Amino acid sequence: MQGFLLVLGGLAAVFSVYVVLAYNGLVSARQRVDEGWSGIDVQLKRRSDLVPNLVETVKAYAAHESDLFDRVSRARMQAGNADPARRAASEQALGRALGGLLALSESYPDLKASRNFQDLHKALEGIEADIQHARRYFNGAVRIMNTKVQSFPSNLVARRFGFGPARFFELDAPAGGDLPKVRF
Repeated sequence: MQGFLLVLGGLAAVFSVYVVLAYNGLVSARQRVDEGWSGIDVQLKRRSDLVPNLVETVKAYAAHESDLFDRVSRARMQAGNADPARRAASEQALGRALGGLLALSESYPDLKASRNFQDLHKALEGIEADIQHARRYFNGAVRIMNTKVQSFPSNLVARRFGFGPARFFELDAPAGGDLPKVRF
C-alpha cells in the first residue's frame, strides 16, 4: 500500500511539473507573438509616417492628381485606425495606393529625377523590407503558439488556462503588397 501511494505521489509530482512547464511554454509563446506584433506595428507606423512627405513631394510635381492623393491619405488613415484583425487588409490597401503614387513618377520625369523623391522612395523600400522581416518573425511566433495550443497534451493545459490560437498576419495576395519597381 505504501509503495502504491509513493507511485501515485510520484505521478502527481510529474503531472504537476508537466503542467507548470506546459503553462510556462504557452506564456512564452504568447509573449513572442506579442513581441512579433509590436515589431510589425513599429514598421507600419514608420511607413505611415513617411507617407505625408511622399505625398507632398509628388504634389509639387503633379498637383492635378488630387484624387490619387486623397486615396493615399484615406488609405493611410484607415490603416492607422484599423484593429489588428483588419490591419492586413487596410495595410494592403495603403500599399496599393502607395504603388499608384510611385508609379506616377513614370509620367513625371522631373519628379523621378528629384533627389527628395529618390530618397523617400529608397526609404520606403527599406521599410517594406523591414515589414516583411517583422511579418515573418510574427508569423513564425504564431505558428509555434498555435502548435502548442493545438497539440496533445499541451492543448489540455492551453484550454484549461484560456490560451487560444493566434491569427497570422497575411496579405490576401502575396504580390499585393509589393511596390512597383521604379527605375531612376
